Amino acid sequence: MDENKDWQSHLSLPRARTSDLRGRQSVRATFKLTEACIGAISIVAAHLGIKQKSLFDHLVEDINALNSIAGELKNVSLRNYSRVQKTYVISRKSLSYLDEVSKTYNAPRDALVEYSVQRLLPVIINEQKKHATRKKIMADIALHFETGQHLLKKMEKALGLEDPLFDKMSTLMAQYDQAYDSMRAFIERGKIIEEFQPEMLRKFLKGTNNR
Repeated sequence: MDENKDWQSHLSLPRARTSDLRGRQSVRATFKLTEACIGAISIVAAHLGIKQKSLFDHLVEDINALNSIAGELKNVSLRNYSRVQKTYVISRKSLSYLDEVSKTYNAPRDALVEYSVQRLLPVIINEQKKHATRKKIMADIALHFETGQHLLKKMEKALGLEDPLFDKMSTLMAQYDQAYDSMRAFIERGKIIEEFQPEMLRKFLKGTNNR
């Protein structure tokens, strides 16, 4: 008996449904969002190193949360805040959820997105606090690194380049130098989260009112 066929016969993998596969297809969807909302999506995706599509799908495909949000937005009229047309690549399933829930509750699709993004605020605020702490610690690391460099020069002068102790310290500081550059680069990239103002997104959320 063919060993490959025998092995395959013992597999019990779930069969992917065509509808599920189609639901994961990427589509482009355009929304009119406030700059604060667009900024929140960009910041979280960039800072946490995840794709905007994945973040968007994560928020929208939580159907229970989406229904709950839509219930609060039923028949609402949004105040005229300045909005920007923004096109995102999202899954077909996410788009269908948005359209279905928007129609069912008569809730503006753009507002559903804005309110869904509100769920990112605790993440952003927490990361802002962490970033501030990282910057303070980075100052200590910079001092520590500088001390190590001075020590290496002192060892070179006292022991010479061929000394085993100097060689090990030199290797250690070379690794430290790479790690130090990576940490500084991470702190630099984190500036994007410093500039975000959570109250701007909250301002929009408070700006909704019932008809």
